[in-house]
Amino acid sequence: MPEYPEVEPFDSGLLGVGDGNLVYWELCGNPDGKPAVAFHGGPGSGCSPWWRTLFDSSAYLTVLFDQRNCGRSRPHASDPATDLRANTTQNLIADAELLRGHLGIERWLVLGGSWGSTLGLAYAETHAERVTEIVLCAITTGRHTEFDWLFRGGLARFFPEQWAHLVDALPPDDRADVVAGYHRLLNDPDPEVRGHAVEAWCLWESATPAWPPTDGLAERFQDPEYALAFARIVTHYVVHNAWLEDGILLRNADRLRDIPGALIHGRFDFQALLENAYALSRAWPTAKLVVVDDAGHMPTGEVTRELTRATDGFR
Repeated sequence: MPEYPEVEPFDSGLLGVGDGNLVYWELCGNPDGKPAVAFHGGPGSGCSPWWRTLFDSSAYLTVLFDQRNCGRSRPHASDPATDLRANTTQNLIADAELLRGHLGIERWLVLGGSWGSTLGLAYAETHAERVTEIVLCAITTGRHTEFDWLFRGGLARFFPEQWAHLVDALPPDDRADVVAGYHRLLNDPDPEVRGHAVEAWCLWESATPAWPPTDGLAERFQDPEYALAFARIVTHYVVHNAWLEDGILLRNADRLRDIPGALIHGRFDFQALLENAYALSRAWPTAKLVVVDDAGHMPTGEVTRELTRATDGFR
């Protein structure tokens, strides 16, 4: 169970970030506490109330926000008419920095998981002077091999039946590049075409976070609007390799040398291999790497406890 109870936000709003986008934000905890910001995963999952439980609400001012076009941000990617072209890694970094300034925060702790660890790293390397500490879990670093592992057949070695279902649900002409194929179908004008693509994509996403594989759709994908927005945004990012030069976040990790960090990773994380966290710890030796045995990609149990230990240590 999480270390801290789920608290309600005491303030929230929508921030205009340009390109017609409004980004939802909320504040939790102590208005006079140590500032911290959470970068959620996906991309496109939105910031769930679970993130509030990782911080001592008496000590932290916690900032949560939904990245462009997901969660409570608008326009929402579940609407096929929503144009995602302005939804890029560089713009998400700019959104976070605009939000920091809007809230009058000088510096803050950065916490991120899965895709949020990539985005948190990218933000911290761009604005290191604004970051007090970094806490990451289920670590990804935006290397192209990491996208290939999860979405271009690498992980199929452990989930061959589920991968075959994902590939077989595509028209034959789209199977050479699965990501591009689903990116096309998820943006098809025919709602039936989009619906079949969403189900197939989200079945793959449901099967791979834990071992043994999960049958059927995970609970979060039971909401059709959430599922379509998530699948559209994920494929939008993966087809562009998140607009990141290959390996750039590891090469620029020296920018973090003066920032304390905690890296928490499950040994049996199939979606984000432990090697990601190890490579980052080598490039950023002042960060502490904690490997949680018997844990996978989902931040449950001991992973959650390690996250709260890290935030407690930095408060």
